Amino acid sequence: MELRQLRYFVRIVELGSMSRAALDLDMVQSALSQQISRLESELSTRLLQRTPRGVIPTEAGQAFFHQAQLTLRHAQQAIHAAQQARLSGAVSMGLSPTIANVLGLPLMRAMRERYPEVRLHMVSALSGHLTSLLNARQLDLAILFDTQSARRWSVMPLLEEQLFLIQSRQQPVAPQIRHEVPISLEQLQQVPLILPSGSHGLRSSIMASFTSAGFQSQMAMEIDSLTLLMEAVDAGMGATVQPWSAVGMYRDAAERFQWSQIADDSVRRKAALCSLSDDELSPAALAARVVLTDCARQLVHSGVWRGASLTD
Repeated sequence: MELRQLRYFVRIVELGSMSRAALDLDMVQSALSQQISRLESELSTRLLQRTPRGVIPTEAGQAFFHQAQLTLRHAQQAIHAAQQARLSGAVSMGLSPTIANVLGLPLMRAMRERYPEVRLHMVSALSGHLTSLLNARQLDLAILFDTQSARRWSVMPLLEEQLFLIQSRQQPVAPQIRHEVPISLEQLQQVPLILPSGSHGLRSSIMASFTSAGFQSQMAMEIDSLTLLMEAVDAGMGATVQPWSAVGMYRDAAERFQWSQIADDSVRRKAALCSLSDDELSPAALAARVVLTDCARQLVHSGVWRGASLTD
């Protein structure tokens, strides 16, 4: 059972409508309904019932509603107490270079504002390296794209990013593909690609999409450095598949690169917030995890994180 499920349930009861609650919570109704079904399954009882006038709690639901309200109040009080106590300590966070381009500075600012006495250790590296650091307990938390190597991690789905074919504007390797015109995965078959090596989450997800579609990609080279990879693309040595933030870090991106969104729904990068298990995390790390989640949601809602959507 999660606090967010309690918040969802309480809001539905307060508004008397699944659709109005979904709108208020900025969720799609099907996702909200799924969360309530999971809650009811865990409790082995029906909490809500539909009527011609909307949704009302069952007898069990009414009892649960009062306790859920109390739990949420206690949780808010705990958050306030932690903030007032001027939490201190240290926390280490890992972000991939593309994630860091969007989230890094807002996250550092938010942590300084909320917890000025918490010392941050920020690591920007490709996801394969971050996975190794997290498993070695050299990081408290990281945003990762492949959670198969998890060893007692806490894993929370965070968001999905659209992917783009990015190539040099001056020396395009696929001139038939036009700037900002959506393309299909099939159109990438003959495009020489520059990607990270196979140990990294982005490469794994792209290769899985190609395999599922029944064809192979044409690899030009493998580069495990985003800066060097983008320099090679800029020089016309190949194209790459990356989220928009890979070009967003360049002020002159429109002069150096051209990009086209890959329209296939299967070609997306799923990002999860991974951390050591809760019993291994310090209070500072637990607080930082909340701040990171809040920052990511704000950036997506505001449109700053282009091509990203939250995972409910």
